Amino acid sequence: MASHWTDRLAQGLLLIAAAAGVLFLLAPMAAILIKSVQDNEGHFVGLRHFRDYFHSPALLGSIWNSVWISMATTCITVPLAFLFAYALTRSCIRHKTLLRNIALIPILGPTLLPAISFIFWFGNQGLLRPFMGDVDIYGPLGIVMSLVNATFPHALMILITALSLTDARLYEAADALGTPAWRRFFTITLPGAKYGVISAAMIVFTYAISDFGIPKVIGGDFNVLATDIYKLVIGQQDFSKGAVVGLVLLVPVGITYLVDSIVQRKQQALLSARAVPYAPKPSRAFDWLMAAMCWAMAAIMLAILGMAVYASFVKFWPYNFSLSLGHYRFGLIESGAVDSYLNSVEMAFWCALWGTAAIFVIAYLLEKTRGMAWLRGFIRMMAVLPMGVPGLVLGLGYIFFFVSEANPLHSLYGTLAILVIVNVVHYYSSSHLTALTALKQIDPEFEYVSASLKVPFYRTFWRVSAPICLPSIIDISRYLFVNAMTTVSAVVFLYSADTSLASVAIVNMDETGSIGPAAAMATLVVLTSMLVCLLYHGMQIVVERYTQAWRRPSGMTARQVR
Repeated sequence: MASHWTDRLAQGLLLIAAAAGVLFLLAPMAAILIKSVQDNEGHFVGLRHFRDYFHSPALLGSIWNSVWISMATTCITVPLAFLFAYALTRSCIRHKTLLRNIALIPILGPTLLPAISFIFWFGNQGLLRPFMGDVDIYGPLGIVMSLVNATFPHALMILITALSLTDARLYEAADALGTPAWRRFFTITLPGAKYGVISAAMIVFTYAISDFGIPKVIGGDFNVLATDIYKLVIGQQDFSKGAVVGLVLLVPVGITYLVDSIVQRKQQALLSARAVPYAPKPSRAFDWLMAAMCWAMAAIMLAILGMAVYASFVKFWPYNFSLSLGHYRFGLIESGAVDSYLNSVEMAFWCALWGTAAIFVIAYLLEKTRGMAWLRGFIRMMAVLPMGVPGLVLGLGYIFFFVSEANPLHSLYGTLAILVIVNVVHYYSSSHLTALTALKQIDPEFEYVSASLKVPFYRTFWRVSAPICLPSIIDISRYLFVNAMTTVSAVVFLYSADTSLASVAIVNMDETGSIGPAAAMATLVVLTSMLVCLLYHGMQIVVERYTQAWRRPSGMTARQVR
């Protein structure tokens, strides 16, 4: 009887999870589709808006602009990230951990930060403007440069993983046959990492084509799909055409998502049970070359971050370079903009807390309970769907779905709760896959034994599964906090006067020409993300010491393992 009613409880929770997915993911996406075939009064007009859109040269040009900007960003970012990852995994350079941490810094700040920094470097009043000649940073050049900086860490993490999975025996055989280094690279290294390269390219392209903040800040008069949606919805209040552009934006993102899915299915294991881990051999010339390249890239990233931080303290750019706290005191505190920062911290906290709990519980129910196979497939489909939906499109769908007063959930609109929900949904897929990966490492025997002893699944979850998976739970929580703190695309349509966020405040400050306070707000966001990551790192150490002792060989301490 105990096993029977607990199974029903698990199935009931899965039904609630499915209903939440329908309400907060499928329904908003359906609302975009419905709005695209209606006029602003709600009358059915068929495909009229699509015909008008594709007969408008300006709007049609935005599609081409978005595509070639994203392709250019991908063609620059992926090779640079590959070289950096190659240096970290295949050379004996020093300070690899430091270099990797520097390369990941752009994740900790909003995407608007590199755009703001490049304005201070190369803008009309930038430090290096005299050396720019007739080249203008406002437009495609600035967008691509900023996107390369913003997408570099995402590509790097994928490529480091791809290049780390190497069997040293292949290189030993190549050395025995006298194979030249360039041939080893093209016949062993590159084929082994090709799936990682393709995945990195798809991620960068998707990120670049759907980003809103960078084109808004440094794009000037150069129109892309993301800014078109913003202008149509916020500027012209033309929700129907905004829905059309949102659907158009889904097409290239959907194609990249489909390609990446096909690639992942074709990927095979690179390491067998007899594989030997690859250990790079010292080579003075090669190591010096890799070190010079990595430190040059790291210096550029530090210069981008450093300029934004420096500009936030400059009294009056570019006429008075004396340092003061004016932008923080007058631009943030006395203007009330600091409330936006506090809202972001609160929203990120609730995303990290409730989002992590919901994601891990749902993953556990899918992986470790039984029954209702049809419902599980439906929930798994919804769990990976957000990966292919840009944040801007998701936020647009939330407007159409929740703004109607006839909707019982209308009261959520304009509250902090809806901002928490949209962020959790937006970043659900990666967190869900992380949770599933951790749960799959636990032997199903725990559940079988619990069932035979009539122990409820929730007790097994609380006393066995959750403690074992605590490191992954902390990773999910950190991921949600940092992304909620820095995102702008998913929330730019949903905030109210009382729930304005730091990233949105940066956009608004840039629109009014308050670039100094915008840099100050971006600096606060980066500093907060860094401090929170350090806090999570401390939590990770404590967790590994007191709850993960079973992972260590007998007689070894945590310090010896590390």
